[in-house]
Amino acid sequence: MSTTMAPVSKEAQRAELHKTIWRIANDLRGSVDGWDFKSYVLGILFYRFISENIAANIDSLEHEAGDASFDYALLPDDEAEFVRDDVVEDKGFFILPSELFANVRRRAPQDVNLNETLERVFKNIEGSALGTASEDDIKGLFDDLDVNSNKLGATVEQRNKKLVKLLDAIGDLPLGNFQDNSIDLFGDAYEYLMQMYAANAGKSGGEYYTPQEVSELLARITVVGKTTVKNVYDPACGSGSLLLKFVKVLGKEKVRQGFFGQEINLTTYNLARINMFLHDVGYEKFHLGHGDTLIDPAHWDDEPFEAIVSNPPYSIKWEGDANPLLINDERFAPAGVLAPKSKADLAFTMHMLSWLAVTGTAAIVEFPGVLYRGGAERKIRQYLIDNNYVDAVIQLPADLFFGTTIATCILVLKKSKKTNDVLFIDASAEFKRVGNKNKLLEENQTKILDAFTTRENIDHFAKRVSNHDIAANDYNIAVSSYVETEDTREEVDITALNAEIARIVARQAELRAQIDGIVADLEGEG
Repeated sequence: MSTTMAPVSKEAQRAELHKTIWRIANDLRGSVDGWDFKSYVLGILFYRFISENIAANIDSLEHEAGDASFDYALLPDDEAEFVRDDVVEDKGFFILPSELFANVRRRAPQDVNLNETLERVFKNIEGSALGTASEDDIKGLFDDLDVNSNKLGATVEQRNKKLVKLLDAIGDLPLGNFQDNSIDLFGDAYEYLMQMYAANAGKSGGEYYTPQEVSELLARITVVGKTTVKNVYDPACGSGSLLLKFVKVLGKEKVRQGFFGQEINLTTYNLARINMFLHDVGYEKFHLGHGDTLIDPAHWDDEPFEAIVSNPPYSIKWEGDANPLLINDERFAPAGVLAPKSKADLAFTMHMLSWLAVTGTAAIVEFPGVLYRGGAERKIRQYLIDNNYVDAVIQLPADLFFGTTIATCILVLKKSKKTNDVLFIDASAEFKRVGNKNKLLEENQTKILDAFTTRENIDHFAKRVSNHDIAANDYNIAVSSYVETEDTREEVDITALNAEIARIVARQAELRAQIDGIVADLEGEG
């Protein structure tokens, strides 16, 4: 009997690839902590990507020019120099043929100085951008890929063995070739690894990663009714996953002036830049800064932004009123008060509002206390409501995020609202349990977006509340204060219940009388 194999779906192929990647990543790391080892896996994946990207680009140009047999990877280094300037201008960096991933990998098992070879290659790639427009985007990209680290092994020989395995494993990943539009596979593999590392690293890694479904919902909220945006911004951009969701939602070319962000953690800042390249976002289209957004923001000359998305760190400490300059900072001054020193959440919110374009939308992940706590936070909420900046508050399900089970919400801000009210959406039940986390499925996202777009009252799900009523409720903007939860308890008919009880009591009396009669008969016979 013969059977015909069904074609494997794209999703099935992707799932298989993901399983392979994760198995390899775990097998390779050995005793190295997963969150530490991610820099090696992701760094080598990046090295393979840029090598193949540059080689494919040069090859296609030569083939178009009539040299069908041209193969950049086989070229002697001195003969490759003719394209250096053009490649740096186009891609932001240059790689000599001998230093391409495939060639280094091929020689690696016999290279007793493999660690030095890789170190030199990475320095040369970064060095190729010196003095050019891409210098800041390339500088330090390989800093976290320390090929001489004791984490890889106690001796050079042990480290090199691990590096050979790493090059082979990443090189064997079935990521296709660039002519087949497989660039997405690199980006997808990177996103998957980030998600898996975050999920397995608890808070240490999870604080830098927002689940992809939440990222997508935030992006979609900010572009409702639009097919293009001028620019997008995330002031706490982590690995860049929120910004890159606009590539999926709108398309790379539909973000006209590019992707802007800032990240305080150096390792994560490097990962974000790598992430941009792996999604084939050119150096001229992304502008990521390193540093503290609240104290030293990187994009004064680039604001305002049409779409802002962010999952800022939860209740971190900041200088607040200990720094006398901050109350006069134009980002924070309008509220007349600074966010508490122990809770910077609303400082991020005020920063984003300040840098939001008049026609723009900001979608911000907030933790619950921000919505109802008193003191300075209440005063900031009063400023937001009285000036009609709060467009919607969306309650999300619990246990969506890595490192916490807390139910977060999305605060949506706009500067040009048509109504003086706030839409509250209770999406706390919009999830499916997948593994050990809750997940927003496509249909959950769609239901939330539909309610957000139509702004109609829906029993137990969505409600518009006037700013006047919110003020009367002490500027509390917690969703549970306005959207009534559905009472799922069974309704009881008291009259019918009493009749049933009376029937049972009567029947009991009847049975007792019968039993008494039987007992009396038995005693009489005795």
